[in-house]
Formats: sequence, C-alpha cells, structure tokens
Amino acid sequence: MKWIIRIFGVLLLIIAVAIGSLFLLPADRIARIAADQLRNLTGRDVKITGDVGITFWPILGVSAGGLEVGNASWAKDGAMLSAANAAIGVDALAFIRGEIKITNIEAQSPTIRLEHRKDGRASWQFSDGGSDAQIETAPTAPASTPRPLTIQRLNITDATLIYDAEGSDLVRYEGVDLSLDWPERAGDAVINAALRPAGDRVSVQANISRFDQFLNGDVRPITARLDTKGGGFTLAGRAGLNGAVAGDLVFKTPDTGRFLASLGAGTVELPQGLGRSADVKLQLTLTPDRRLALREMTADLGGNTLRGAADITLNGTPNINAQLTTGLLNLAGFAGSSESAASAGTTAAAQAGWSTSRIDAAALAGFNGEIALRAEGVELGTLTLGATRVLLRNDNARMVAELREINAYGGIVSGEFVVNNRSGLSVGGKLAARGIQMQPLLVQTAGLSRFKGTGDADLSFLGVGQSIDAIMRSLKGDGALNVGRGSIDGIDLDALMGNFDVKGGTTVFDSLGATFTMDQGVLANSDLLMLLPNFTATGVGKVGIGAQTVDYTVTPKALRVNGDRGFAVPVRIFGPWASPQIKPDLQAAIDLNFAAEKEKAQQKLENKLQEKLGVAREDGQSVEDALKDRVEDELKRKLLKIFE
Repeated sequence: MKWIIRIFGVLLLIIAVAIGSLFLLPADRIARIAADQLRNLTGRDVKITGDVGITFWPILGVSAGGLEVGNASWAKDGAMLSAANAAIGVDALAFIRGEIKITNIEAQSPTIRLEHRKDGRASWQFSDGGSDAQIETAPTAPASTPRPLTIQRLNITDATLIYDAEGSDLVRYEGVDLSLDWPERAGDAVINAALRPAGDRVSVQANISRFDQFLNGDVRPITARLDTKGGGFTLAGRAGLNGAVAGDLVFKTPDTGRFLASLGAGTVELPQGLGRSADVKLQLTLTPDRRLALREMTADLGGNTLRGAADITLNGTPNINAQLTTGLLNLAGFAGSSESAASAGTTAAAQAGWSTSRIDAAALAGFNGEIALRAEGVELGTLTLGATRVLLRNDNARMVAELREINAYGGIVSGEFVVNNRSGLSVGGKLAARGIQMQPLLVQTAGLSRFKGTGDADLSFLGVGQSIDAIMRSLKGDGALNVGRGSIDGIDLDALMGNFDVKGGTTVFDSLGATFTMDQGVLANSDLLMLLPNFTATGVGKVGIGAQTVDYTVTPKALRVNGDRGFAVPVRIFGPWASPQIKPDLQAAIDLNFAAEKEKAQQKLENKLQEKLGVAREDGQSVEDALKDRVEDELKRKLLKIFE
C-alpha cells in the first residue's frame, strides 16, 4: 500500500512540475508556441500580434490583438487570413500526453482571402497536414515524432470573404459567420456558414467524414446543404480539399429569381416554363480545374421537363456542351406571359396588335457553348412545331439555332434562326419551308383563316426591338412563296364574273406564286400569279406586318369571254387582318375591259363637238383645248375693235 501511495505521489509530482513549467512560460512564449503549431499545420507564416493574454487550466489559451496566416507563395494579394481579437485554446491534459488538441480558435471580423487558379492550385491547400504538426519548446529543439492534431471548435464571426478564381469576376462577401465542430480527431466534422450576399441570409451546412484524412488531401464522404428564402440544394457524395466533388445533387426552388438574388446575382426574370421555378436531380462531378460534368439529369423547369447530360467549364463565363431531350417544349413564355403570347395569333390578339411586353434576353450573356435539343414538339405561342431537332450555338450573347429537323404544319422547315443581344435585341434568319399547310400557319401567325393550300416558302429576315411589336414593325428582308392547289374562302371569282354584287363563296385555284420584299415591317409584292381552271389572277399591294393591316388588289381575268381579250375584275382587299373588306373595283374593271370601246365613244363625241361648234383640233390637242383657243382668239379680235 505504501508503494502504491509513493507511486501516486511521484505521478502527482511529475504532473505538478509539468503544469508548473507551463506557468513559468511568459505570454509571448505561449503565443509563439501557438503560432508554431499553426505554422506546422498550414505550412504558412503565422503572426500573433498586439496584446497577448493567456489562461492555463484546463485550457492553455492565448488571446491576441491580431492573427495573420500567410497565403500561398503564388497568391497575388495579401494574407489568407487576418483577424483582430483572435484567440486559440489548447487542452492542457492532452498537451501533457503529447497530443495537440486545439479546443477552440476564434476570430472576430477577419478577412479571409481564397484564390484558385485554372491549373487546380488553391490557396487553401496546405503544404503540411494535421498529422505533421508538432510542438517545439525551444528554437533549437530536435525533431520529434509528429503529434496528433484536433481542432475541436473553430468560430469566425463577421468575416469578409474574398474569392478570386482565375478567369472569373472577383467575389466578395461581408458579414460571414463560419464555425467548425470536430470533437474527435478520427471522427466527422460539421461545418456551418452563414452569409448575406444581398441582405437575405444564406446558410450552408456540411458534414465531412474523417476530417483528419480530408485535411491530408484524401477524398472523403460528404453531405452538404445550402438554403435561402428562394430555395436551396442538397449534395450527397464525396469531396476533396483540392475542390474535387462528386455525388447526387437535388435542387429545388419555387422562385429561381429570388434564389439567385439571394446569392447576389441581381434581378433575374426567367420566362415561365424556362426555370422560373425548378426541381432538378442529377449526378455531379467537379474537378479541381473547375470542369463540371452533369449526368442523369432530370430538370422540371416549371412546366417543361428536360433530361440529358452536360459538360460545363466554369473558368470565366461558363462554357456548356449539353445534350437534352424533352416532350412538348413550351417556349411561349419567352416572349412575355405565356397567356398573351399564346393568344397572339387569335382574332382578339390581331385586333389588339402584337405584344408590347419587354423581352428579357439577358440570359444569353450568361453562357457560351452548344446545346443539342430534341423535342417531341415545340409551342412558341404564335407557332406550333412538331418533332424538332435543333443545335443551339451561343457565343457572347448571340445564339444561332441550327434547324436540323423541324416538322411543322405537315411539312419540313430547315435553316437557321438567330437571336442577338450584344447591343440590343435583334432576331433574324434564313428559313426554307417545304410542304407547309398554309391555313393553320396563317391562323396562328396572322389570324387569317381564308387561305388554304400546301406550299413551299423561302424567307430571309431581320427585326430589331425589345418586344414582339417593335420587331414586327422593323422587319426587313425578302422571300418567295409557291403554293399548289388551294382555295380562298370569302370570294367566288366564278360568280363574281357574272354578278359584280356577289358575296361569299370560295375560289379554288391550281397554283399560286409570288416574291416579296419587307422594309420597316411592311411586306410589298407586285408579281403574284394565280392560275385557275378558267382564269388567271395577278396581284399587287402591301401587307403591314407590324400594323396588322392589308391593302392588296387581286385582278382575276376570265380567259374565255370577251373574245380573245378576256374579262378582268380587280378585287381590293383592305383593312385590318381581323376583319378585312373585300370589294370589286368597278371603275378599274371598266378601264381594263372596255378601253377600246371607251376610246371609240370618246372619239365619236369629240367629232360631234367639232361639227356642232366648228372647232378644228390640231394633232394631239383635246377638244377642250381647241375650244379654249377659239374663245381666246375671239376675245382678242373684239378687244382690238375697241381701239380702232
């Protein structure tokens, strides 16, 4: 029993001496020990400045007026961390056992500067890991066996976080709170962060398995969550300290605009069906050089569901290479509200004119690259397309849609469509349509249901403006139209030839062809030629695409009447698209069909006048002019008699 008491006495003496030796260390020496451990942990220069205070039991602690942790040698600006009122605590008993158990690190209002290079280098990658840390009690102390390290608690409040990714805009957040809980060295760590990029709180939480191995550069299992008032995402997978991430990501937001605004992206208004709300699931892989691969993606964008895969480079403006498929893709909201866009081709919309809602195409500046899209159908508000295969190429806010396969109105459309938002919005393209059913096309685009037929068309166009109305009023270009057998409702040319007062009916034609030009939203044509069984018809006039008006004259000509001359009756179509008027021009009909008879009657009348009045006409002189000359001569003779 005495020996047991002696042994305990010796142990207590050893402990007392060890603890006493700690009390003999000055505050600045304790601060230097703490700085040495951080230096060994990070491989960076560490400075503790200002007034230094210490505690001894049960926590060996140092508080200082300032703490600075140096940046990587290649970093271009400032220290990685600089803070005022920093504090570091070390478990005294663990220290006696040879362990480095940092119970807490606290910093108030620090500036944290993180830098990332395209080659994968990151300033938060340290040259030494936690397992290499060791305590040195004297400047000349020999190397010793590395001691295990644990940081039980890290707490940073009101920090300024600066993230500088090479090739991207500088990101700066203020008022950031950050905490780390890591109670066991071989256990998990929980990281919590809160920041307010635009006023609203954004919270981040991550759980990292075997945080000690993660600090050593190993890839470890991780679960993470980001939440804002506009929604958030969760990630379950694996990650490394060098920025490598892989796992399953779920993103949900009822208001994508508010979600992006919470992250400091400003005001972003997305069209209905194109991400205004979102529910996205995918497999994600991010490499240290910021190359992002998305696989098994299913994205419900608030009415449209896209599936596919994408590869994205995140250095600077994202560069996207994606392959997407969908069912019926509704793009009516791209030009404004889906309700107004979808009704643009109806009679009511035609009466009201084109939509003046502003088209926001700012999203075109947010990425570059190529997106291959395959859809079972596309709804454009004023146009409805069938099976569609399109390649979208976007470069500096100029998107070109290469129409590889467009099934529309019973035919095929090919060519390209361009949307350019580099310096104001413009749209243009070159399109070729073959075998198109004209009536459903004209009903949806212009509210015109009278014209039926199947034809081919070529169109080159350019329009400028921030609304559909402005674009339609600025259209310029040219094109051609050729239609096979068809009909025009509302007028019967056969009946018209026999009765100028006829109303209604249908005209059936064998073919129709025309070319046209467009300028300032007005389409002009002068070579329309329509062939009917017993007639031909020509046309000339203008169509106000912007104003939705028409002023066009069609002149049908009966081939088997009036001898070899035929018989023509011009028909004028004029007024708004919604309710145009159709009237035969009788005066023009007389001028066209009875020119010879009219000339003969006029000649007969003039001869009678000459005979009755005794007036002789010179060559090229009208009867009226000859009569006027005779009166003037008579007045001159009478005037001369006055002075005789």
